[in-house]
Amino acid sequence: MNPNLSQFGTQMSNLTGVRAIMKDIIETLRTGEGQDFINLSAGNPVILPEVEQLWRDCTEQLLASSEYGEVICRYGSSQGYQPLIEAIANDFNQRYGLNLTERNILITPGSQSIYFYATNAFGGYTTSGKLKQVVLPLSPDYTGYGGVCLTPEAVVAYKPALEIDEKAHHFKYRPDFSQLTITEETGCVIFSRPCNPTGNVLTQEEVKKIADLAASFDVPVLIDSAYAPPFPALNFTEMTPVFGSNIIHCMSLSKAGLPGERVGIAIGDPKLIGILESFQTNLCIHSPRYGQAIAARAIASGALAKISSNIIRPYYASKFDVLENTLDQSMPEELPWFLHRGEGAIFAWLWLQDLPITDWELYQELKKVGVIVVPGSTFFPGLREDWSHKQQCLRISLTASNEEIEVAMQRLAKVVQSVYQRSTVNV
Repeated sequence: MNPNLSQFGTQMSNLTGVRAIMKDIIETLRTGEGQDFINLSAGNPVILPEVEQLWRDCTEQLLASSEYGEVICRYGSSQGYQPLIEAIANDFNQRYGLNLTERNILITPGSQSIYFYATNAFGGYTTSGKLKQVVLPLSPDYTGYGGVCLTPEAVVAYKPALEIDEKAHHFKYRPDFSQLTITEETGCVIFSRPCNPTGNVLTQEEVKKIADLAASFDVPVLIDSAYAPPFPALNFTEMTPVFGSNIIHCMSLSKAGLPGERVGIAIGDPKLIGILESFQTNLCIHSPRYGQAIAARAIASGALAKISSNIIRPYYASKFDVLENTLDQSMPEELPWFLHRGEGAIFAWLWLQDLPITDWELYQELKKVGVIVVPGSTFFPGLREDWSHKQQCLRISLTASNEEIEVAMQRLAKVVQSVYQRSTVNV
């Protein structure tokens, strides 16, 4: 059958970002003809024994409770499971000195859904036909932002400033406030902190400056905190969440070991939360309640925050150290390679300045030696400017074993050296 799709149907039936190359990765792994691949493309968190046990314990508590039937066998509030909302409000009020009530919180089926609600509620065409932009203030950023808005022309990203330490082979992206534009034509602003894919953490001052620029035009700012404290606390540098009247703090429990249950959390001004809740009611009535019920127990007990800081964070921080040390030992000193400062998340971001081939071609070269990474150009949604930097980066997952990371980085170093050498010979 060949259905006649609508404009939205055509757009939403296409894969964007990393999902667009997953078919190739899956096919490569399936038809590898006996070749062993080190897969450093994955965004799936590692199943850590302590984390899995926490969710087993919470499940056992739910099964043994009198509320099990109410949770599983009945519809609930569109806003979310009340004990979970109360647990979040109590935790954040105590931890950050806030005064949250239940009207400040919405539970969604994963944080991706929050961005779908927001980009289409605040961005796109108004009833008078004006286009409201969805601004990504620091590119590269999460690839999923490129597929959530039903009006793709609304998504606009800005090039960053690059802070480079040539001697240490490190660099860091900074917002370029001389270029960043937020006006009455802006519908909302979105950025991740810590950032997928780069591990970048915007400073408190940078976040507040963006929020203040947006507040001048009553523009909501969504801070994607899927890797932030207090859970999963995948920040390797000190950081504190920033709250404000126009800020929607967006969380996910996926990297806290619960990706299969799709639990997203939005915290913000009741009016903004109410708009997102209405969107959710029309779309799916409410989020699944089993994940919410076990999450309520994990948060209220303090166990999730404790495991996040004591187990999850050190695990991935140590993986980044292995990757960084191996690159330092294996990459030729004279090559212009730069590793983004490891400030959080579960990925490393490598920039190969003046790379003689594209990131997609390098991806293919690495597959030949059994290493799978993700080409960096998939992480620049909304950046329409022609910028060679977009084809010079790789995202590398920290979800493999120490040995696999070491071997993969050694192979990568040899391939990269060969690529630059071939270019020199050809010239």
